Amino acid sequence: MLAAVLYGKEHLSLEQVPIPSIGPGELLVRVRTALTCGTDLKVFLRGYHARMIVPPALFGHEFAGDVVAMGDGVTRFQVGQRVVAANSAPCLQCFYCLRGRVNLCEDLLFNNGAYAEFIRIPARIVERNTYEIAEHLTYEDAAMAEPLACVSKGLEDTGIEAGDKVVVIGVGPIGSMFVRLAKLRGAQVIAIGRRREKLEHTLHLGADRVIATEETPDPVGAVRELTGGRGADIVIEAVGKPETWRWPMAMLRRGGVVNFFGGPPSGTQLELDSDLLHYSEITCKASFHHTPRAFRDALDILESGGVRAVDFVMAHEPLASLSNVLFRLIEGCGPLKTAIIP
Repeated sequence: MLAAVLYGKEHLSLEQVPIPSIGPGELLVRVRTALTCGTDLKVFLRGYHARMIVPPALFGHEFAGDVVAMGDGVTRFQVGQRVVAANSAPCLQCFYCLRGRVNLCEDLLFNNGAYAEFIRIPARIVERNTYEIAEHLTYEDAAMAEPLACVSKGLEDTGIEAGDKVVVIGVGPIGSMFVRLAKLRGAQVIAIGRRREKLEHTLHLGADRVIATEETPDPVGAVRELTGGRGADIVIEAVGKPETWRWPMAMLRRGGVVNFFGGPPSGTQLELDSDLLHYSEITCKASFHHTPRAFRDALDILESGGVRAVDFVMAHEPLASLSNVLFRLIEGCGPLKTAIIP
């Protein structure tokens, strides 16, 4: 089969590799669509991800497809069934799993290889984090479940309530999903991004106000003005750069919550205003990955029509174009998400 193999920093090769063999409890799935992702882009740029992938390795993790073979003992699925699988599953036995923090599992099993014609689904993921696709959903809708699960968990971690004033910094795929889900939760949403054209799309997704940093030199002051001087209830940083990590605390009201969702490069250090943190009782959170429950919640949102792939997936390309697609995203001129069709 044709597959994308990651060898290191900006080193991606399309190669003919053996179709994965499967063992007991596993599935072999024909990939019908695989979506580009900000995490995949960071992995491509940095050449690795300490938790998710160590090169050389098959690449990609947001996908949906059809079951073409089943290992011994699989009873929940059948050949020909349309399925979507998460890219991980917890052990349910370690220190963190037993305390309900399954996304921090000490033996969190990751799976990659979505940018290929076929992908093997390990038994643990088949058992705990694979689902049949509802008849009315497209493959692209279903493939949205993985990033949407990360966003759903991240928003839940903030304790959001209807009527909250929520600021989302960053209007890439993840930031745009935060805008959409916050609006579905009844929040008043302010979206902050560099370019006006991308911000206009967040208005379509439900943003009430937008701030373009190319036009507004003081985004902190702009948020204060839009919130009557008090500040936002919740600020979500969805960029992952040190300069944007410095904004949220100054945008919050007293007692507010910031979720540092975007992950800067390893080793990044950040200074915080200790007086502001202490005397305003600011809560700082960071959300990593997702859980099986968050993945199921994301599918429920997709099945209800609350989020649609058509609002995020804006291009379709063959697998052979993957490197070009990634380089366009690096240049900032690519669409929110591209569907790669093997």
